[in-house]
Amino acid sequence: MLLLALDTATPAVTVALYDGDGGTVVAQSNQVDARRHGELLLPSVDRVLSDAGVGLAAVTGVVVGVGPGPYTGLRVGLVTAASFGEALGVPVHGLCTLDGIAYAAGATGELPGEFVVATDARRKEVYWARYADARTRVGEPSVDRPDDIADAVGSLPAVGAGALLYPDAFADPRPDLPQHQSAAALAALAAEKLAAGEELPAPRPMYLRRPDAKVPANYKVVTPR
Repeated sequence: MLLLALDTATPAVTVALYDGDGGTVVAQSNQVDARRHGELLLPSVDRVLSDAGVGLAAVTGVVVGVGPGPYTGLRVGLVTAASFGEALGVPVHGLCTLDGIAYAAGATGELPGEFVVATDARRKEVYWARYADARTRVGEPSVDRPDDIADAVGSLPAVGAGALLYPDAFADPRPDLPQHQSAAALAALAAEKLAAGEELPAPRPMYLRRPDAKVPANYKVVTPR
């Protein structure tokens, strides 16, 4: 099982090739640039495959982060994953982006109990979810203003770039733990779930709110009537 994993739901453009049988990361690429997902993703895939010394045809499955995340960045990864799956005739698996960050954070061994993962949702909000451990999410991901969730999760260890942006709401941020998504962690989590016989979610976007772009309300007429 050779999994190609990618995620563009956070400012990170992250790609990894993962050997599910051996449980090892074959190659990976991680770049943080919130405005260039579309420009960086395919070159990153090409670089990862080149570093691994394999062709795209060797991939037996695709794993993609489904968010939550901003509309524009998120759809870049989802459309690319769907295109690869269609071209190769291989399954495309979706996983929550926050789950991948939680899994990577848990692998450090520095989170023995409950914690929260928070990423930047802009508009002074965060995408967040609570975890009992690195593999167990408590409830569904949400998008909220940090002050609105401070009483519920503010005292928990907090992982992710969103937690670092709002120290008044997250009293125990962990800057030494992963701030952005890692496709390598996402792939490892997917391989673990598949090996256990779990059915992974479909690769559908988890937006949680409407896109920022809106159709103008009042058009100026420029043609003769």
